[in-house]
Amino acid sequence: MAEHDNTNDVSAAQPSKLSDLLERGWKIFEEVDSTNEPLASTSIQVRVKRGISMLEEASSMVALLDLFSRNEELEEIATADLKYLLLPALLGALTMKQTSRDKRLEVVQTARGHFMDFLKRCKEYNLCHFELPPLTNEKATPLEASENDSSTATVPTKPCPSDLVSMAAQRQAKIDRYCQRKELEARLSDVRKAVDSGQADDEVSRDFYNLNARRWVTVCLEEIESIDQEMEILQQMDGLKQGAAKQPAQPVRPPMKPFILTKDAVQARVFGAGYPSLPTMTVDDWYEQHRLRGAMPDQGIPRRVDVEEDTDAKEREEQDKEKNAENDDEESLLKARNWDEWKDSHRRGYGNRHNMG
Repeated sequence: MAEHDNTNDVSAAQPSKLSDLLERGWKIFEEVDSTNEPLASTSIQVRVKRGISMLEEASSMVALLDLFSRNEELEEIATADLKYLLLPALLGALTMKQTSRDKRLEVVQTARGHFMDFLKRCKEYNLCHFELPPLTNEKATPLEASENDSSTATVPTKPCPSDLVSMAAQRQAKIDRYCQRKELEARLSDVRKAVDSGQADDEVSRDFYNLNARRWVTVCLEEIESIDQEMEILQQMDGLKQGAAKQPAQPVRPPMKPFILTKDAVQARVFGAGYPSLPTMTVDDWYEQHRLRGAMPDQGIPRRVDVEEDTDAKEREEQDKEKNAENDDEESLLKARNWDEWKDSHRRGYGNRHNMG
């Protein structure tokens, strides 16, 4: 306790500079967090780096002054020093505002370390009830791993997709943290008015910083959960990039030479696969088959009807009729008269049973 009192005296010797660094860094974070400008803009990134530099300097001074100790309780911390509990949380939040794509994995790992430092300090002072997230394999020392195992013995492992009970419990924990955060923000809005007006006494100021620390606990837990998911994706992307770099380039294949299916025996075997709609022989085969049968046009196929002979027969018949009419053959005249009389007494088509007349 005597050592703590000495450190408090040292901090009182230079409170303006340390408090000024914290207030300026805190103000930069609030401005960046509420701005409408693009986060990747140059002006915003310059302010983010300036705020990180201020908070890192303030954190170094707090570590040098040894303001916080594991052997003391929360009530033993001076009200003026209580606000410095927020330094790791603010530093992690500002680190997450950096938008460097090439160093994104390094950025999220650094921010996760700041959030874990804040949560460990709050856990040591029993600020509120929560469970520490598991440490990552990259930055977990044996001492930290043993401490994490002892403090998170009841923390369930990452639930499997089929473990519906664990997933439901995780979802309920998120809902509870969200409700707790909204309640703390509502209480903070009332207390902040008194603190900003400068009329807050020691008890109101202490309550203000306690509420801020409890609110940042819920924020850090959510941020760490998101960071773990992002780190898994980033590590997989790095693995894919390294695998693609190590993989030898495939040899360039020579271009294929074009080919044409000709009308030959090979094409006939392809088309003769048993499909009725496809040809079963080539054009050359068809000509060869008709040539062997003697059915080609140039091989003298006999015509079935002689048109010239048929024309001559008709002409001879007409000539015979004309001769009979000129000779006045009695038989022919009688036949003609009878045929005219029959046509007068019988209508056309009489006796034609094929037409059903």
